[in-house]
Amino acid sequence: MARQNVTIHSRRPSDTSPTSDHPSWAMVIDLQKCVGCDSCTVACKAENRTPPGVSYNVVVEEETGEYPNVRRVNVPRPCMQCDVPPCVSVCPVNATYKNGDGVVVIDADRCIGCRYCITACPYGARSFDFGEDYSREMQGYADVQSPEYGVQRGARGSYTPPIGTVRKCTFCTHRTARGEEPACCETCIGDARYFGDLNDPDSVVSKLVADPRAFRLREELGTEPRVWYLR
Repeated sequence: MARQNVTIHSRRPSDTSPTSDHPSWAMVIDLQKCVGCDSCTVACKAENRTPPGVSYNVVVEEETGEYPNVRRVNVPRPCMQCDVPPCVSVCPVNATYKNGDGVVVIDADRCIGCRYCITACPYGARSFDFGEDYSREMQGYADVQSPEYGVQRGARGSYTPPIGTVRKCTFCTHRTARGEEPACCETCIGDARYFGDLNDPDSVVSKLVADPRAFRLREELGTEPRVWYLR
């Protein structure tokens, strides 16, 4: 498939692409260390207060080889934070755009819920918030709202954003703004996830992406993901 030419839309033109003035966030996941415990999925839901049916981090199980020489591989799948994101080019209201730190984000106040971006994402990394919640299963669930993008939204059930809009992994922007790593990385019991700044040549991620074992999902699409995997 030919590489797509994508215009990055942003309300802050000076922050539309990663520069040396900003960190350039990336993630590396070592598949040999991932044990498929789903702690990243649970930590992400707890941190971002995502509703039923919305999971920013999932672990896909794949079987490789031929019988009887087969093995199971766990492939965690957050948002790829593509440098050439198809989700951005299809948004009719410029609600989704790429930040200066390399993270693709969504302006929930501009999102009209058309879900074009969900269809355009080749990684299945976007979800729609239909307004469901865990109030029956979890006491006090609605008392603390999602901290995404540093904004505390109103009580769920009021049918205001993020209800009725698209949601996705943001590398926990509210945490990175405080100098913390994403919740999925902090809780990974196998230490399979690495997070850091590609602008820093001495960072762990900068060194790992140059490892011969490193690869990215569906690279043939030309999306230039910011999530690398180690075979």
